[in-house]
Amino acid sequence: MELLLTSLSALARIDVAIALLIGSVGGVIIGAIPGVGPAIAIAILLPATFALEPIVGLTLLLGIYGSSMYGGAIPAILINAPGTAVNALTTYDGYPMTKRGEATKALSLAFGASFCGAIISIVALMCLSPVLAAVAPMFGSREIFLAALLGMILVVVTHRGQALAAGALLCFGIFINTVGLEPIRYTQRYTFEQAWLASGIDLIVVVLGLFALSQAFLLLVGKDEHNKPPALVGRLFDGLRDVLRLPKIVLPSAGFGVVMGMIPGVGEFLAQFFSYSLARKTSGNGKNFGKGAPEGLIASETANNAVPAAAMIPLLALGIPGEALTAMMLAVFYVHNVIPGPQLFANDFDFILSLYMALLILNVLAFAFLLGTTKWITQVVRIPNRFLGMVILILSFVGVFSLRNSIIDCAIAAAFGMLGLMLKRLNLPIVPIILGMVLGGIMEVKFRTSMARVQTPFDFIERPVAQVLFAIIVIVLVAHIYSLFRAKKSEDLEA
Repeated sequence: MELLLTSLSALARIDVAIALLIGSVGGVIIGAIPGVGPAIAIAILLPATFALEPIVGLTLLLGIYGSSMYGGAIPAILINAPGTAVNALTTYDGYPMTKRGEATKALSLAFGASFCGAIISIVALMCLSPVLAAVAPMFGSREIFLAALLGMILVVVTHRGQALAAGALLCFGIFINTVGLEPIRYTQRYTFEQAWLASGIDLIVVVLGLFALSQAFLLLVGKDEHNKPPALVGRLFDGLRDVLRLPKIVLPSAGFGVVMGMIPGVGEFLAQFFSYSLARKTSGNGKNFGKGAPEGLIASETANNAVPAAAMIPLLALGIPGEALTAMMLAVFYVHNVIPGPQLFANDFDFILSLYMALLILNVLAFAFLLGTTKWITQVVRIPNRFLGMVILILSFVGVFSLRNSIIDCAIAAAFGMLGLMLKRLNLPIVPIILGMVLGGIMEVKFRTSMARVQTPFDFIERPVAQVLFAIIVIVLVAHIYSLFRAKKSEDLEA
């Protein structure tokens, strides 16, 4: 109880309260604007958070991360254009409900399901925190190396149909991280005697280029879309009551969100896939899924909002981000010399509880804000794409330049922006590049640190946790190869 009170006292500050309010409200609005999304907003805000205390900066970023999924459901349901990538599945049943004249009901169900998924996830993980605090110290350099390796493998295999491209982009990200001074002996690598490469290629510069600038270029070269949202009639609070009447859909969907969020490299998409599939099988209304079934909408929104809290576990416990947004948050820790990992759980457990309490408050604020302002927020879908693109472009370059007052950084960001634009046009994933940069750096340091105590390759898996991680790696690889073999066999039979 004393630990909980200490955590709450860390949030009872005016700067944290402002970050909570801006994060929750700003996240909803950003999520509701098609073409922006949390990754772009966090990338733009990231340089500014370096001047804030860790609890303030992370609260702001967490607010945008979690609340944007609430807002992302608005254009997905009203105009069939998901505000964030993870709201794509929401369009399956949300938009057909709008076409039937049930837009208010669909939004109400989406907000209620998102709120329930988030609260269940946060409470479950707060209850699990003592267990995680006990397990985290069992991770040494070898275990963290294997966990990072597992994360890399999962990033590749979860991109079904694009595994080869994801693997190549992951390796490209690892290579980018090697440019500059290596972290142990500080010798130069791949600098080609160019002084501007000696400090390496900054992660934030790459993030802003690949996410923010690429999206700005995409919006600027595209056509302006003039969307007109339908009028909303009725109360939005009723959806929470309707969601609570379907625990057999809400609880398994939230469970999938928690489990998938804790696994590096998996995230919302797989959680949604499993929860939606299970809901369709167990619901008596399965034949209407994809045609406007309320159960499908609830399953999708519950799962994706249960992920953000769970995605913080590998970041906080092991220092391993599961996807691009938590990789950006890792930069905030490093700037303030707060190193996520086993020692953070052992020595600063009140800080971790403060983050979860902040997430709890953020979700309450976002839900309350939506209940009172959705009729006005829906108007943001009218903003022209090219205007959005220009705003993102200007803010991105301001953010890049503010990092080190370097025009070279702006040029590097622009180059990665063009690369990101090409990848988006080719429908190839961008996230593996970021995770390659982050996980590659972690793996290199942990591998070289552990080599002082390793005589043979088998020494890497001599401890129980390492053996479990190695077994999971083998199982994932075997299962992926088997699935490829089955897919090839079925193609041959069809031919």
